Amino acid sequence: MTFFNQQNQQTDNYKLLKEQPHWQKERRVNSGFEDEETKIQDPAVSKCMFNSSNRGRVAIFIDGANLFYAALQLNIEIDYAKLLCYLTNSGRLLRAFFYTGVDRMNEKQQGFLLWMRRNGYRVVTKDLVQLPDGSKKANLDVEIAVDLMNLAPYYDTAVLVSGDGDLAYAVNAVAYKGVRVEVVSVRSMTSDSLIDVADYFIDLDSIKEHIQKDSHPGYSYRPLSNTNL
Repeated sequence: MTFFNQQNQQTDNYKLLKEQPHWQKERRVNSGFEDEETKIQDPAVSKCMFNSSNRGRVAIFIDGANLFYAALQLNIEIDYAKLLCYLTNSGRLLRAFFYTGVDRMNEKQQGFLLWMRRNGYRVVTKDLVQLPDGSKKANLDVEIAVDLMNLAPYYDTAVLVSGDGDLAYAVNAVAYKGVRVEVVSVRSMTSDSLIDVADYFIDLDSIKEHIQKDSHPGYSYRPLSNTNL
């Protein structure tokens, strides 16, 4: 093939790419391709999604309050040891972060967070702020976004356990760095903007049997509010 034929072929390919609707194009994900339509997994696919052999180094970012309300909607209690094991399946864990607001005087919560630190999690906390309605809240979106960005050169797959659309911009930014991003939450609690920029969305409802706590007692997590834990 001559140089001019090669140029014409490249031009034709470029025109085809421009004319092709965005929902038909293929997205590059590490060593393979995926269609946009496969981003939201059906339950059968979600259960085996973590068996992918190309997940590499995995970093996990868990929005504690968001996960609690997701579990509440599913009527389950999360076993955080099982969760960590499941989310790192077929990958090498780099870091697992757990973000939550804290009440320094709440001994039960401090005990839970100590357990988390001793069982594979890096706990990131922020003191509660009292709102005008009397409730208490701690927003850790900035902390999650900063950690996503700062660690991006060191992991291959980011697992974001949250449905918060405020994190969509940070997720999109790390995706442009070549990172595979998996979002895990309940579909009804997950922003469309977050799903749009993720490589995979995994509905917690489809994997709940793998991550829920058995009937025996242990530490449990509740988000901090104006109620006692």
